[in-house]
Amino acid sequence: MTNLSQKAATLLELHQPGNPVVLPTVWDAWSANLAVSAGFTALTVGSHPVSDSIGKPDNEGITFDELLTRISQISSAVDAPLSVDIESGYGEDPKRLIDGLISAGAVGLNIEDTVHSEGGRLREAQEHADFVGALRSASDATDVHVVINARTDLFVKAIGDENDRVDRAIARMKLAAEAGADSLYPVGFHSDADYKRLAEELPLPINAIANPAEGDLSHFASLGVGRISFGPIFQMVLAKRAEEVLARWK
Repeated sequence: MTNLSQKAATLLELHQPGNPVVLPTVWDAWSANLAVSAGFTALTVGSHPVSDSIGKPDNEGITFDELLTRISQISSAVDAPLSVDIESGYGEDPKRLIDGLISAGAVGLNIEDTVHSEGGRLREAQEHADFVGALRSASDATDVHVVINARTDLFVKAIGDENDRVDRAIARMKLAAEAGADSLYPVGFHSDADYKRLAEELPLPINAIANPAEGDLSHFASLGVGRISFGPIFQMVLAKRAEEVLARWK
């Protein structure tokens, strides 16, 4: 437990606005070893690529137990802090989520406000904050400060008027921050102006999604971002390259 506590503290310390930590999104022991061998010291495990890797759909097409099996395999293969995308929680109790992640060797989580088990509805802002708060309370009952990355899908689901979407996202994520989040994830590809505004007005480091084949670390740093992950894009880039390699042999 002490080792996990140290890993959690390390992961949290890496979140620095203007000097973002890059957490390559991995899905199994092989991809995790690939990222660690490339020099990355912390990783995030994405729900979409994990689901793809076992032939099941994203959006909670796998169970929490199936996810934990994969996390245990990854944590056994690499000695790096792991943050895990737990989608909207798989319908599990927050204590079960925290205890399960810690038991599998993870020290961080990404929680989104889309409820896949209820038709993909978006949690109300306070409802999502309350869930974040329950996760924080469950974490506080352990010796591991699980790093909570609170995500909103307002942008990717294009909910409501575009003209005030940033305003609504900021209000929503401020509630999550007050509830105990450690970083905030307005998932989607944004303009530089919107990134700067989000970074300036939110009280915690923000997570940006990037395309590893095209993005630029220094540019994200200049926008004030504190954390970068790749979602399913890293896996997609490798899949495209594999197609090109294999095409020679058809």
